[in-house]
Amino acid sequence: MNGTRMLTVVVLAALVVGGTAAQVRGQDIFGIIKTLGIGYAVRTFAPQINDFINDLLQNRGVAVREQTKVVPILSLAIGIGNPSGAYIGAAQVSGPRSAVERTQAVALLEADFQRAFRVKAYVPVDNLQPWQAFRRVPGVGVSAIVDIRI
Repeated sequence: MNGTRMLTVVVLAALVVGGTAAQVRGQDIFGIIKTLGIGYAVRTFAPQINDFINDLLQNRGVAVREQTKVVPILSLAIGIGNPSGAYIGAAQVSGPRSAVERTQAVALLEADFQRAFRVKAYVPVDNLQPWQAFRRVPGVGVSAIVDIRI
């Protein structure tokens, strides 16, 4: 796909999610395109990232002995004084093969506890829209967090 065609696809995709963008305060069109691009990169390079993490852990003597795969992290901010927003990243999940295959993303729930603690709960879920249908995948855990430089 040439550069102009790819840009057209990205812009059209951004326009399609325009309704969602109106719900996310402070998000501009470039932020949406950046988020879509990161999501695409996570899906495209997930197998290579997963292999890299597994090699890294094995080389350090702490190999994951379950099935693994890399999925997007979808961040949802909750709480008073916590600016709402949505972010995307990646995580490696591990567990029994059938449960890992059902896992589509990791929902990151963030909240402030009594203004003294910041809590981040990583929850493997079975869909890419946990804000609409929040369903944990039992038996699956998060074994690595992938930060993506933008």
